Amino acid sequence: MSFNQNMFGYEFPYPSQRMPVMARNVVATSQPLAAQAGLQMLAEGGNAVDAAIATAATLTVVEPTSNGIGSDGFSIVWDGKELHGLNASGRAPAAWTPEYFKRKYGASERMPERGIDTVTIPGAVSQWMALANRFGKLPLSRVLEPAIRYAREGHLVSPITAASWARQAEMIREPDFQREFVRDGRAPSAGEHWVYKDQADTLAEIAETQGESFYRGALATKMVAHAAALGGVHALSDFAEHRADWVDLIHLDYRNVRLHEIPPNGQGLAALICLGILREFDLKQYPVDSIDSVHLQIEAMKLAFADAYRYISDPTTMDVPTAALLAPQYLRERAALIDMSRAGNPTHGFPTEGGTIYLCAADASGMMISLIQSNYMGFGSGVVVRGTGISLQNRGHGFVRTAGHPNAVGPKKRPYQTIIPAFLTDTSGQPLMAFGVMGGHMQPQGHVQMVTRIHDYGQNPQTASDAARWIVNADGTIGLEPALATSIGAALTSRGHRLAVAEAVNFAFGGAQLVWRTPLGYVAGSDHRKDGHAVGF
Repeated sequence: MSFNQNMFGYEFPYPSQRMPVMARNVVATSQPLAAQAGLQMLAEGGNAVDAAIATAATLTVVEPTSNGIGSDGFSIVWDGKELHGLNASGRAPAAWTPEYFKRKYGASERMPERGIDTVTIPGAVSQWMALANRFGKLPLSRVLEPAIRYAREGHLVSPITAASWARQAEMIREPDFQREFVRDGRAPSAGEHWVYKDQADTLAEIAETQGESFYRGALATKMVAHAAALGGVHALSDFAEHRADWVDLIHLDYRNVRLHEIPPNGQGLAALICLGILREFDLKQYPVDSIDSVHLQIEAMKLAFADAYRYISDPTTMDVPTAALLAPQYLRERAALIDMSRAGNPTHGFPTEGGTIYLCAADASGMMISLIQSNYMGFGSGVVVRGTGISLQNRGHGFVRTAGHPNAVGPKKRPYQTIIPAFLTDTSGQPLMAFGVMGGHMQPQGHVQMVTRIHDYGQNPQTASDAARWIVNADGTIGLEPALATSIGAALTSRGHRLAVAEAVNFAFGGAQLVWRTPLGYVAGSDHRKDGHAVGF
């Protein structure tokens, strides 16, 4: 049975200043100027992909706390007939051998967190080019114009972005970052005018050369020279050989909907494993936001992460196929490990063979896109190429240095990636929703929470986004937003969960953007935890 627009209600029980946006053309993202840049492309006759590229490029300017021109990215596109997946994440330089890191960093099994030795070849620009070449309608010069204008003429920094900027300015000590993003000894305040002409020149060169300069021209040469000056080993050939890959999506049926994710090296597999485990239970028998509902979802997520951290890597080095991790019998076995009365501390199973921005856009023709790009850890590596405004990601931190691990650092490999777009269809493959939840390893957990809230509890996209969230942290502790901490925190502790202390301003719970398709248009929701909104006409 397929879902329709009446599958959820329009109740708004959670504190929020947002209402869903209902229109035939929509864009939803985390910063208002970027959302409006995308909407402008739609108004000028462009399609959802044009809108997404314009939005993504503008976000590198107006939300640099989460992404930049040197980011990585992934996309899922519904072209009106079928889904297409795009993996534009970068690979390690050819000189990144285990021996290289041992010489520089000793015997530690951890990768460096920032600096030039965390920078894989940035893929966001290749994502824009691949999308534009295959699906775009408008000239790239027009699509990138809003981003170029905001960089050259400036924009007023939005409040949540300013708070994140100030927080990171205290944490990131790399000289490049301090030189480029901390002016007069501080980060810009909310409402302050920020101009970055170097970034405008770089975006204009990308538009003029159709991205060639970034991988095989002057911009690539500048990035390689800057890397060498910092002791890096990036080569021009590493940039020239980069490619974005169109990939077959992986999916799992949950009740009567189907969640589609990008295959590894992304962590979307963790969301599918979690839903596959939850499929063995009747989640909706437990009231929404109740102790039993949240406990069950947390325990399923812990099991999913145990497998994800062990098995996800560059697909060429995974030692267990994704199909084995999604096999029904294996998921039933994992589900059987959940104790509804007590928190578990699971390890990975043994299946048999067998800092981020997110946006979504949709147009009146039926095209929909789910796109994500990110530096990682906010501003990323802290490396900013002088004179270009190119802030480089630190996705190389996603590797491990454990010998024999499938995700061990190595030449030309793609690391474990946290950024994942998502797409929901019915089980016949008809489109329902483009969505995502930015925020590190919150992302698969956010996907699960959006799907269960909409499917199991009948919440509309905005309400699902507004609801308080839980997060399983990397150290096994559980984070709860204040409303959940007040209502069920003590009960979770009594079941053996270790609760983390939430910060006063906590960016860990991510930012959701959702676009649900109806027969006559779309219903879009946008997260109040971010500056942005959904817009449409």
